Amino acid sequence: MDAKEIGLEEGKVRPVVDHLNDYLANYHIHYQKLRGCHWNVKGKSFFTLHVKFEELYTDALTTIDELAERILALGKPPISTFNDYITTSKLKEINTIGMLDTDMVKAIIDDMASLIDVERELLTITADAGDDGTNDMVNRFMQFKEKNTWMLRSFVNED
Repeated sequence: MDAKEIGLEEGKVRPVVDHLNDYLANYHIHYQKLRGCHWNVKGKSFFTLHVKFEELYTDALTTIDELAERILALGKPPISTFNDYITTSKLKEINTIGMLDTDMVKAIIDDMASLIDVERELLTITADAGDDGTNDMVNRFMQFKEKNTWMLRSFVNED
């Protein structure tokens, strides 16, 4: 498939796809970090955070799938190896074993801030390409993270 088959110019779609693949790599690292937090959270906030981390990683998994499918809809392949994710992502892996629950939350807040930066950049790139479909999708992802950043910041009294 080619981008022109969905009414987009091939030359304008390449930067969109490149940034979506970068975003996809970052999301995979974020997803795994959420899984680690879910598995390894301990302490008084266990029940609250265990459920919240599961909610967030479930959403992240859906987002990853939508990103990969959007890249395919634009006529290009999504990156799909852990090596690609690790080397491409600006987000870094962390070891969540033994980590304090509040430090886990702060790590997720930091990830979300970085992902929101990527999303804002993508909104500009997709607008320049006339790619309203990708723009709407990324905007929806960003709104979810903005709301959850506020909630997590309130949880650790950083609002």
